[in-house]
Amino acid sequence: MKKLLVVVDMQKDFVDGALGTKEAQEIVPNVVNKIEEAEKNGIEIIFTKDTHEENYLNTQEGKNLPIIHCVKNTDGWELIPELSGYEVTHKVIEKPTFGSTHLAHYVAKRNYDEVELIGLCTDICVISNAMIIKAVDTEVLVKVDASCCAGVTPESHQNALEAMRMCQIVVD
Repeated sequence: MKKLLVVVDMQKDFVDGALGTKEAQEIVPNVVNKIEEAEKNGIEIIFTKDTHEENYLNTQEGKNLPIIHCVKNTDGWELIPELSGYEVTHKVIEKPTFGSTHLAHYVAKRNYDEVELIGLCTDICVISNAMIIKAVDTEVLVKVDASCCAGVTPESHQNALEAMRMCQIVVD
């Protein structure tokens, strides 16, 4: 079975920086364990990085979420220290907004049987990427490990998990 693990936006600004939360910090050990397990089992891993430019506040997203975060080449844009070095050994997809059509088309071209997503934020970037992948590659099994995800709030995390379940995304 050909599998892919997508680690979504495990960047400093989302864990303990500009948009960090206690819940995001709490999932870090689970995320590290999931990545180590995937490596041990020869599963391909891709990291996404929310990537903004200096003009972020002038973008549509910046006008709706006016908190500067994940500006390319800043400390907050980097993966968390626990994941340092993985960007050298694994593919990284920079995305200028919540979901990545580039990621979805990458998945569709490689005929995976299963794609699992983990990371941040469940209710924004994880759900967006899961739904785009499901729309582009309708027959791939898309999964989300809830213990390796956190939302903006615990309530919005749960709402996103329920929405994904309704769209035939397997939530473990």
